[in-house]
Amino acid sequence: MVRNHYPDLFRAEPHWLQRAQKLGKRVFELSEYLVDVLGIEKVAAVYKGSATYHDSCHLLRGIGVGEQPRKLMRNVEGLQLIEMHDSDRCCGFGGAFAVNYPVISTAMVDNKVANIVATGADLVVGCDIGCLMNIHGRLSRIGSPIKTMHIAQLLTSIE
Repeated sequence: MVRNHYPDLFRAEPHWLQRAQKLGKRVFELSEYLVDVLGIEKVAAVYKGSATYHDSCHLLRGIGVGEQPRKLMRNVEGLQLIEMHDSDRCCGFGGAFAVNYPVISTAMVDNKVANIVATGADLVVGCDIGCLMNIHGRLSRIGSPIKTMHIAQLLTSIE
């Protein structure tokens, strides 16, 4: 939002538009900042188990964050990264979309969860808390033991 759409709010006000554009250039998603800006691909994280990664629509298509979390995950000690089928497919949350179109949203998250379960991973990692909340809710409603975790939680894990 801040990087791509915030300046749109100030199109009629050049001074504020310029400030919004400058701000947008300084805003990064966590894994993007670690990998692309700081050059960090390995932290002292430890997680004994297997995980798959869900690509968030806005991060992947909006700002190109897809490989950065995977680079970090591949370097977590003890973690086996298992790619899921259609990892880039929407989970059906989309903010108000899930509220306005609950039947479609449920079908979408059911497809996502089926792909997660098919990996055999015990954890699904994401960079978008909305997606993770939706996926976690569906996993819990079907009684799945698969856990969800934000990339920041994984990168600070010392299991």
